[in-house]
Amino acid sequence: MTEAGTFESKITAYVVICWMLAACGGLMFGYDIGISGGVTAMDDFLIKFFPKVHERKLHAKEDNYCKFDDQFLQLFTSSLYLAALVASFAASKACSKLGRKPTILIASTFFIAGSVLSAAAQHLWILILARILLGFGVGFGNEAVPLFLSEIAPPKHRGAVNILFQLFVTIGILCANLVNFVTSDVHPNGWRIALGLAGVPSLLLFVGSIVITETPTSLIERGQDEKGRQVLERIRGVQSVDAEFDQIKLASEAAKLVTQPFKKLLKPESMPPLIIGMLMQVFQQFTGINAIMFYAPVLFQTVGFGSNAALLSAVVTGLVNVLSTVVSIVTVDKFGRRKLLLQACVQMFITQVTIGVILLTGLKSTGTLDKSSALAVVTLVCLYVMAFAWSWGPLGWLIPSETFPMETRTAGFAFAVSTNMLFTFIIAQVFLSMLCHLHAFIFFFFAAWILLMGIFVVFLLPETKNVPIDAMVERVWKQHPIWKKFMANQH
Repeated sequence: MTEAGTFESKITAYVVICWMLAACGGLMFGYDIGISGGVTAMDDFLIKFFPKVHERKLHAKEDNYCKFDDQFLQLFTSSLYLAALVASFAASKACSKLGRKPTILIASTFFIAGSVLSAAAQHLWILILARILLGFGVGFGNEAVPLFLSEIAPPKHRGAVNILFQLFVTIGILCANLVNFVTSDVHPNGWRIALGLAGVPSLLLFVGSIVITETPTSLIERGQDEKGRQVLERIRGVQSVDAEFDQIKLASEAAKLVTQPFKKLLKPESMPPLIIGMLMQVFQQFTGINAIMFYAPVLFQTVGFGSNAALLSAVVTGLVNVLSTVVSIVTVDKFGRRKLLLQACVQMFITQVTIGVILLTGLKSTGTLDKSSALAVVTLVCLYVMAFAWSWGPLGWLIPSETFPMETRTAGFAFAVSTNMLFTFIIAQVFLSMLCHLHAFIFFFFAAWILLMGIFVVFLLPETKNVPIDAMVERVWKQHPIWKKFMANQH
């Protein structure tokens, strides 16, 4: 089997432009994650669409943990992820039949439509419809972009390139937090500006989807061998691509024998990447990260920061998120996936438990935390976000995008994306209610999950750094003490 290091490649300006433009799909996804928490904390927005929540918020004696508990308010945030869940299976078909590039173009079109509609919304149903359109964009974008990046990257840099998607997600969240901070003082239409500015990354992705190339894997998969070889030479910056081309061709021929990839996914030999891919998504959500990211402004208001200070604190956590994702890009292909995930489990566990203890002892149903405790919570949230951002955030997308064989790659990744969206939806829909009922114990709930995740990495997650994407079966799954039992029928 060809070693990763023997595939010749140079990093050309063209391939870097392709990486960056495709990664704008992450920018859009991140902006959507970040914007909803700030907008739902804006009084003008609440008065227009959720007057009852605004009434409750005004009552000083209202329970600190329950003032934002409203199913429709949570539906505003979570409807996007339900739509993305449904769209990810259509996106899988589009990825296989049309290619990665047209699927990214479809995603950008949904994003543009959703951005325009949400900024113009006069009624709650229009607002929810706009969120559903954005959700379709997320479903198509999150299916196609990580696959595109993994397939276009040289094996020795695949981790770093794929993490560009997550880096752009974090930049999107940071931009959204900054926009929320600025537009919260613009009355009465600050929220319209905040939601409408999603059009900027949408247009970037639209232009990007026209400029980028198709991946060699997708071209060869659809019978365009000669074009696939030309693109491979162009993105590798060298003529000698025989070894890599042959490996993709071999994987493509094996893939053609599989006429029903979703059925093939249910066979024992498909289970290892499928179980890993789906569990990575469940665990990524049950770290509690989206609870923090969606509702950071709300959370900081709960512990006693004023509205503006809460939005500013969310900007700080957004900045930490971006910088820490850069750490992942630098280290993932050097240290490997497992070490980053395990180190982060320790850091996230300690911070979640400590936040829980501070809130349990210091924040009652009414009143606020004292200043030093509130600052400690912000610091701990930053340390927590830091650990997530160099581990479970990017690797939750990287590992499923690199571990499926070609014949089940788009179908398997669709399961990973839809699992991510399902659990993002669940967390978005129930977090404010959980905060209301569990109070500070919500942090212990997430800490328990983090402990479970650490055990999962130790026993079940193989190392995939530097393994060519079409050599995973031989080099990873057949060598793993537990997963090799599933591979008995695989020749």
